[in-house]
Amino acid sequence: MTPEESTPRQLLISYNEWEGMDSLPADDRALLQAAVVALDGAYSPYSKFCVGAAVRLADGSIVTGSNQENIAYPSGLCAERTALFAAAHRYPEQPFTALAIVGRNAEGQLVPATPCGACRQVMAEYEQRHRRSLHIILFISVDKILTLDGVDSLLPFSFSM
Repeated sequence: MTPEESTPRQLLISYNEWEGMDSLPADDRALLQAAVVALDGAYSPYSKFCVGAAVRLADGSIVTGSNQENIAYPSGLCAERTALFAAAHRYPEQPFTALAIVGRNAEGQLVPATPCGACRQVMAEYEQRHRRSLHIILFISVDKILTLDGVDSLLPFSFSM
């Protein structure tokens, strides 16, 4: 098939945009604030870029994680996977309902941090495992927060076995 014979398609990404943390629903605001607190546990001596993540479980529990770097790159681990793996270990039967992510730069300012491809695939597997979409909360700036329902918005061509 040649390009002329193919049918062009489009992907649409649906998300909500909020005017800062205070405009979020209370449970989303609390989860994002937990991710901000998790920033203090980051170990990032090389990049100087901290990431905090917080996972909310179906029973309302919140588990946090932060990025952990290692001099033997890429032996470190992202905040999202740290939080997700800790939650799965501590609460193996509890489905995840939401994940909040925030970054902090070397100057101490909160900045955007979106999941890498590996984290997106891990998120997709937990969605498949729990048979439910994950509500994702991304800090973009002090006056912009994005929420997405389902990792398909971040990784439209994930795979499963």
